[in-house]
Amino acid sequence: MKELDFSGKSVLVVGGSSGIGNGIAQAFRARGAKVAVWGTRTQASDYKKDDGSDMAGLSYAQVDVGDFDAIKRQPDLDRLDVLVLSQGQVLYKRAEFEIEGFQQVIDVNLNSLMACAAKFYKALCAAKGKLIIISSTAAYHSTKGNPAYNASKTGALGLTRTLGEAWAVDGIRVNGIAPGLVDTKMTKVTTSNPQRLQGTLERIPLHRLGTPQDMAGVALFLASDLSAYVVGQTIPVDGGLIL
Repeated sequence: MKELDFSGKSVLVVGGSSGIGNGIAQAFRARGAKVAVWGTRTQASDYKKDDGSDMAGLSYAQVDVGDFDAIKRQPDLDRLDVLVLSQGQVLYKRAEFEIEGFQQVIDVNLNSLMACAAKFYKALCAAKGKLIIISSTAAYHSTKGNPAYNASKTGALGLTRTLGEAWAVDGIRVNGIAPGLVDTKMTKVTTSNPQRLQGTLERIPLHRLGTPQDMAGVALFLASDLSAYVVGQTIPVDGGLIL
């Protein structure tokens, strides 16, 4: 399908070294795009396939998105067709109830979204590009053990709406994806616990976990002209979990 041909397009996936972001990055690469990713490890070879990472064909840079000065120091781009913001962090054992943990998660999951969007605003303008923000279905319900994660993902949904309206006049289309339970490193606390996993699967109408490829399909749609009249929306991709 020609609408899903990204040959000659430039794509940056922040948080594209593993999990959902990596699946999205590889989906764009498979359709002809030149794809760069940001991650936290020193070099691309530090990521292994058994950790859910496939770095083949991707350009890599180590960037700590919790350090906003580090984001500013990254090279400017003359053009950027698609920016996917897939960075994320969660802290367990009630660490998010302490202000230090709360601030850390908010900085990575929410504040860095705006820092990255602002950094590449001019490049997105030049390309009449697409910005895709990955939030979570946690934005639609409480997560009693993770107040920062919940607040950050709820904020990401609001930011998507607001930037969608604010930047439409510049030719930038901003939309988002709210994944449900996807089988990645971040969700091992659930997927590695048989009792917890079974309880979750019973609440999902499709009775399976999501995959990074499930998220990638929606990202391709939002970056293509198939979604030309979609602005400021966050699409839940959760197998029906929050119905």
